[in-house]
Amino acid sequence: MGLTGNVTLRSWGNSQGIRIPKEILKELHIKPDDELTMKVDGSRLIVEKAVRRRTLEEYARPFGGKLGPYEEFDFGEGIGIEKWLDDAD
Repeated sequence: MGLTGNVTLRSWGNSQGIRIPKEILKELHIKPDDELTMKVDGSRLIVEKAVRRRTLEEYARPFGGKLGPYEEFDFGEGIGIEKWLDDAD
């Protein structure tokens, strides 16, 4: 088990809050304004760094922001037994 310690619940406006020691934040790589999740497990309060999912735009940024396809292609008339979705039966 890593670092441990006791903290005191204090009033903070209309809510209550705890201060997390700097050493614990450093060990967990938590910085100010990081989003955290909380859940209750029996009598335990579990606080974890939230998993942030990247947006589609963030994934596309290294590729010039293009989400593809970049242009439409015309492959010409079908020459075999192709069945197109918009063809009438």
